[in-house]
Amino acid sequence: KEQKDFVRKVSAGCRISFFLSFAAVKYRDWLSCGRGKLTARERILLLLDPDSFDEYDMFVEHRCSDFGMDSNKNKYPGDSVVTGRGRINGRLAYVFSQDFTVFGGSLSGAHAQKICKVMDQAAMVGAPVIGLNDSGGARIQEGVESLAGYADIFLRNVLCSGVVPQISLIMGPCAGGAVYSPALTDFTFMVKDTSYLFITGPDVVKSVTNEDVTQEQLGGAKTHTAVSGVAHRAFENDIDALLNLREFFNYLPLSNRDPAPVCECHDPSDRLVPELDTVVPVESTKAYDMLDIIHSIADEREFFEIMPSYARNIVVGFARMNGRTVGIVGNQPKVASGCLDINSSVKGARFVRFCDAFNIPLITFVDVPGFLPGTAQEYGGIIRHGAKLLFAFAEATVPKITIITRKAYGGAYDVMSSKHLRGDANYAWPTAEVAVMGAKGAVQIIFRGKEANAEAEYVDKFANPFPAAMRGFVDDIIQPSTTRVRICHDLDVLASKTQSSPWKKHANIPL
Repeated sequence: KEQKDFVRKVSAGCRISFFLSFAAVKYRDWLSCGRGKLTARERILLLLDPDSFDEYDMFVEHRCSDFGMDSNKNKYPGDSVVTGRGRINGRLAYVFSQDFTVFGGSLSGAHAQKICKVMDQAAMVGAPVIGLNDSGGARIQEGVESLAGYADIFLRNVLCSGVVPQISLIMGPCAGGAVYSPALTDFTFMVKDTSYLFITGPDVVKSVTNEDVTQEQLGGAKTHTAVSGVAHRAFENDIDALLNLREFFNYLPLSNRDPAPVCECHDPSDRLVPELDTVVPVESTKAYDMLDIIHSIADEREFFEIMPSYARNIVVGFARMNGRTVGIVGNQPKVASGCLDINSSVKGARFVRFCDAFNIPLITFVDVPGFLPGTAQEYGGIIRHGAKLLFAFAEATVPKITIITRKAYGGAYDVMSSKHLRGDANYAWPTAEVAVMGAKGAVQIIFRGKEANAEAEYVDKFANPFPAAMRGFVDDIIQPSTTRVRICHDLDVLASKTQSSPWKKHANIPL
């Protein structure tokens, strides 16, 4: 069954007959007995299109002569990393894959030089950089030269940020200073049970803080995808991760000079979605799943969610509308009623800024009763962190389309890509409520409990989308079933949008 599921996924995800024969046969035993990790070159061959990989610096060796490292038995052509360029579904990408079989994949000066070379070329020609990380850290025998190599990579991570997409796939250990390169990239993915990210390992933690913790608890995939938010997604094994990475790559432009990718679409742009007319419950306090709305309006119901296990009160990810890649942000009423908190604000802001940097239009679904109250949030800096999401939406110059499905209360209404933050097309469903706060709390403040019928009056006056529409803060009140039609039409119109901001060296986002 596992073999059949694997072959089905390969055929659906890659659509290349090569993978049917190569992957299914070569890794049949791997699937059946669960041995785990692939080699550095096998990973590259599975990630890239067949016969498209051009390797760089195959004969480079380390230059260390201390501690017996200059002996022939300690020198390997290519050192501990495989680098080069290739194509994913016909599109150019630069790749490096660390080889754990050579000195534990540790980073030497030559190792760092090879990685920096592909990063420099990627920035020069405008192509994404994909790092397959599997390294024990800095090579101790080389001392400060190894540390300098990390700094050289970090610098290029920063310089490439917002220029070309950078993706890190953690496929083994990644510890110490090595963790900061994935942290500087745009997306970090992990493999369950075999990949780890931590600054200091369990032994050091035990000696310093006297805490007993395993590698998995300290820096495993579950920890970083659900608790810390360091990683964006986790996959079952190496093959699953690489095939999902191929799929994810299709959503991204090659550089900040390219428009959002457009592929052939077989899902009509004028398709009505009748189920959306009843998706929002009549009771304003009853939850529903925002993912139902997103899947309904996206091409072929396909949605690649980012960070699905972290800050689940907000949903972010990539989809296609009439073949065009879009970034989707939506409050999730199923979790904490969709309130914005510290983690969801940071998660949303990071995603919005990526989309803006790489010309990907933003679609925002709003059902937010406000910011999450409580001392934990206030002490944690919800004001500062909430401002990040506001800053990101206000700064973005890509096409921005917003749909208010139900509640849009208080400052959270402003933050969620409102018309006041340069939203291009803002719509409300008939179930939308745009107000300073909920009816019950508002009546208690206004009438202080002295007016018996005040709540019904407030609901009639404010708990509907018409006051916002009358003032032009909402462009139209639309039938939910027409949402996909509206979005596709607006994206066509906004494809030629140009918008600029005052000149600045860079903004000072509230970090």
